[in-house]
Amino acid sequence: GATDWCGATDWCGATDWCGATDWCGATDWCGATDWCGATDRCGATDRCGRQAGSSDARQAEACRQGVVVAFEAGRRWKGLNMASVTPATTCHADGAHHLRARIVAHDQVAEATWRIRIDCPEIAARAVPGQFAMLRLPDRTDPLLARPLAVYDTFGDGVGPRYADFVYLVHGRFTTALSFSRPGDELAVWGPLGNGFWLPPVEHLVLVAGGIGQTALLALARERLGKARYGLPHRDAPAARQVTFCWGARHAGMFAAPNDFRDAGCDVHLATLDGSAGTKGTVIDLLDMRFACGVDRSTTRIACCGPEPMMAAVSRWADAKGVPCAVSLETPMACGIGICFTCVAKIRDADGGWDYRRTCVEGPIFDSQSVEW
Repeated sequence: GATDWCGATDWCGATDWCGATDWCGATDWCGATDWCGATDRCGATDRCGRQAGSSDARQAEACRQGVVVAFEAGRRWKGLNMASVTPATTCHADGAHHLRARIVAHDQVAEATWRIRIDCPEIAARAVPGQFAMLRLPDRTDPLLARPLAVYDTFGDGVGPRYADFVYLVHGRFTTALSFSRPGDELAVWGPLGNGFWLPPVEHLVLVAGGIGQTALLALARERLGKARYGLPHRDAPAARQVTFCWGARHAGMFAAPNDFRDAGCDVHLATLDGSAGTKGTVIDLLDMRFACGVDRSTTRIACCGPEPMMAAVSRWADAKGVPCAVSLETPMACGIGICFTCVAKIRDADGGWDYRRTCVEGPIFDSQSVEW
């Protein structure tokens, strides 16, 4: 625009978020007032198309999730070709809550690993297994961006869900700074985000984690074993007769509270590369040992989270056995709501090709066979 890319005033200002003479056109792509304004192309109410105007449902959905922005940018700047992006049918960010939440507990639970509990009833009541929240240190610009953390579990106060727990590994500027936070401090939080796990009825659920990947799996185990219910309203998840948890780490000191899974009723198996706990080897070695006599592909499903090479190996193992497998991708993420496109992953299309999908909106849970590893 005439002043900056955000317009004459600001990105929500009097003119528009892109400016009067920018790549989005003479006025703007969302309407004469602003990108959330009254004359929005996505409807008279807001950008999410709750009262869609003349656009059809697909166009309104694309607008709602920011696909139009990326498409126009690629077309006009002759950069990324996002023409084949297919918008997700559900934008989970629509139901997210943004708040400042108080830390009520913060403890080290393993080597360089911390568990933090925050008071956020709006998020705790709505989160389902596999979803995440974006956490940011407020009132500071270093680190500037928020970071995604899986919702480890939620807890009530006698009335309803109130607290959400997150487990994180100290690695980088944000988690290092976060580790110095104390109970009573506040965090900027928005969530719950992402699609979460939803598996069909299964007799034997196998959870596979590598490193810090267990954070996405505990709530799923507790839900399928009938120990907890999640979502608002509570979703009815089919119970599993058995849940096996295979967890791999570099050494014994990296396992953060494996008893949480035992207390949930899981059959827990550990592997370490140095042999200091459990089986010496990887989670693939655990799977080979656990299913040495074969696996019933009709009654078994896998849910997996961890480093990408480990998930790729589990995906190949599951494919060879004919066992369905869902993976929770851990791509870098900046916004969590589908706008920035920093979290894209290569996901296969039905026609055999692939395209980029945003793990924050269309994921982070994908069928393992759809991922272009």
